[in-house]
Amino acid sequence: MEKLSGIATALAVVLAVIAGLVDIPGVDMALIILVVAIIGGIGADQDGAVRMYLAVLVLPAVGAALGAVPAVGDYLTAIFGNLGVAAAGVSASLIVRRLIEMVMGGVSGLTSGGD
Repeated sequence: MEKLSGIATALAVVLAVIAGLVDIPGVDMALIILVVAIIGGIGADQDGAVRMYLAVLVLPAVGAALGAVPAVGDYLTAIFGNLGVAAAGVSASLIVRRLIEMVMGGVSGLTSGGD
């Protein structure tokens, strides 16, 4: 599962860059990037979750700032926006996994008969 997660995350990044450079008519690349990143987030390490949440906030802002660069600014804005979508997908998986762990921990605490 770890290899699949790593491949999916790498694919999400590659798709984010390609979608920022090339417009493919009739294809919702943001949705594809999001779904692939969610799959990548299933096996992501919970230790880096805070950095991923921060990336969701920072990447679009960096892209907007780079929009002022002559000739390539629009491409950079699109690439960083797409990377933000990928980070959001991984973050969504991390959040759901953490919530599942919390609920399962609470349920197992209720059924252990400790009190």
